[in-house]
Amino acid sequence: MTPSSPGPVLVAIGLGLVLVGLLVWSGALAWFGRLPGDIRIERDSVRVYIPVVSMLLVSAVLSLLLYFLRRLF
Repeated sequence: MTPSSPGPVLVAIGLGLVLVGLLVWSGALAWFGRLPGDIRIERDSVRVYIPVVSMLLVSAVLSLLLYFLRRLF
């Protein structure tokens, strides 16, 4: 069995990145990063931002996506 070409995978990843970039640019993802549970500390000279819930959401979506891709192939 020969390994398949990485070309189509790279094109799909690139198209996904372009789609996410367009969503961010249009403001459709303005809510992301401001979810309840994300830690934000703003003082006069310091800003600390820890996106706990946002990264949990990203992890869950990527895990589901990879699960379905593995089941598909």
